[in-house]
Amino acid sequence: MKMEKIFGIVPASQGPYIFIWALSLFLVAVIALFVFIGYSSRHVSFAVSEDGLRIRGALYGRSIPRSDIVSGDAKVVNLNTDAEYKPKSRTNGIGLPGYAEGWFRLANKQKALVFVTDRSRVVYVPTHQNYAVLLSVREADELADLIKRWE
Repeated sequence: MKMEKIFGIVPASQGPYIFIWALSLFLVAVIALFVFIGYSSRHVSFAVSEDGLRIRGALYGRSIPRSDIVSGDAKVVNLNTDAEYKPKSRTNGIGLPGYAEGWFRLANKQKALVFVTDRSRVVYVPTHQNYAVLLSVREADELADLIKRWE
């Protein structure tokens, strides 16, 4: 008759549990961020009023006062052909296939706040704050004309 004695491990401290919970919370937060980015890539809106330009539904959304916008220089550009306005380097933002949002440097070295999904029709809005805003909008001509009328 063989005798067998089983010995158990000394229970671990709370360290592994805390680590697993913290890692799980971090991963849930990252997933939530990606879900929000995916949602916002289709639902960002741009509101123009007498007060200025308001960008809603995005991580980098903000209100830009009318006094900060160089309204006479707003125009529609094609980033596929207007090389100087192409976002070249991302300094703080999101760069996914078919979606760019956040702070970028343009080919002309200008700093820009970018919300671009369709590169062929983008509204370029310069500001007095040493940056421009690039916006993909279905009604690009209408938005650019509305901003120009602020002069």
